[in-house]
Amino acid sequence: MYDCLILGSGPAGLSAAVYAQRARISALVIEKVYRGAGQITESERVDNYLGMYGENGYSMGVKFRKHADELGAEFYEGKVTAITKKSDENGIYYSVSLDDGKSFEGRTVIYALGTERRKLNVKGEAEYTGKGVSYCAVCDGAFYRKKTTAVAGGGDTALGDALLLSKFAQKVYIIHRRNELRANKALQEKVKALPNVEFILNADITEIKGEKKVAAVKIIQENREKEIPVDGVFVAVGSTPSSELLKDLVELDNNGYVVADENGKTSESGIFAAGDVRTKKLRQVITAASDGANCLFSAEEYLGLTRQVKFK
Repeated sequence: MYDCLILGSGPAGLSAAVYAQRARISALVIEKVYRGAGQITESERVDNYLGMYGENGYSMGVKFRKHADELGAEFYEGKVTAITKKSDENGIYYSVSLDDGKSFEGRTVIYALGTERRKLNVKGEAEYTGKGVSYCAVCDGAFYRKKTTAVAGGGDTALGDALLLSKFAQKVYIIHRRNELRANKALQEKVKALPNVEFILNADITEIKGEKKVAAVKIIQENREKEIPVDGVFVAVGSTPSSELLKDLVELDNNGYVVADENGKTSESGIFAAGDVRTKKLRQVITAASDGANCLFSAEEYLGLTRQVKFK
C-alpha cells in the first residue's frame, strides 16, 4: 500500500514525485510511456518557463525526469484502466488497475493524466493519419522539407507548429475557423512576419484528400468550397481532458475537466488533480509543475489528518 499513487509523468506528475520524495511519502508514479515526460517534449522551444528561456521541450522534459530519478522516485509503466474506491480498517484507499493486469493500492491519488489531442473529425483524417496527417509538428516536421503543409488551428500550439514548420517547408498555410487568432500576441507577430506562412481565416477544413498519402485539403470559406494542394496536414485544434476514469468518482465540469481548486482538491477528499486535466485558466508547463507540488502538499496534509483520526 502506497501513501500516494501519482498517475502521469508529465511536469505535474514529476513535480509531485519530487515533492513526495522530499516529504518521505511512499509514492509510485504510473506512466503510460516508458520514461515519459508529457507533451512538453513535443515543444521545439519553451520561452515562458522561468530560468529556462529558449529551452528545447524535449531537453526540459529530460531534466524534469532526471530530477525525479535522482531523488529516488519509483516508476511503473502501464496504462491505467480503472480507479476503484475501497476501504479497510485504516480507512479509505484506492485501487488502480492497469492494462497489463497489475493493480496498485494507495491512500491517495494524484491524477495528472493531462489531455489528448482533439481531432478534426473530417473525411480522410483517420485514413491518412501517419500518411500526411500528424498531431505533432516536432515529431514529423522535418519530413516536410521543401514541401507544402497546412496547420489547422489558431491557438498557441497551432502557431508554434507553423513556426517550426516554416523552417522546413516551402509553404505553410494556417487554416483557422475564426477571424481572430487565439494565440498570444508575441507569437502571432513572430509568425505573421514569416514570408512562407499564409493565413486562411474564417475557413473550415471539410475533407483531407489524397490517394496513398495526403494531396490536398478541401475547405469552406465564406460559403465557397475550394481545394488547397498540400503534402501534409498538422492538426492543432485543442485538446480534451483525459478524465474518463474519474467520471464516477469526482465532479467534472461541462467540458470534462476535473473540478479542483489551486490546492488540487477535488470533490473526493483523497483524490487530487494536477496539470492540464483540472479546471483552470492557464494551462502551461509552469502551472502544471506548480499543481504537482500543491497536490502533494494537499495529499500529505490529508494523510496526516487521517492518521491522526486513526491513532487518537
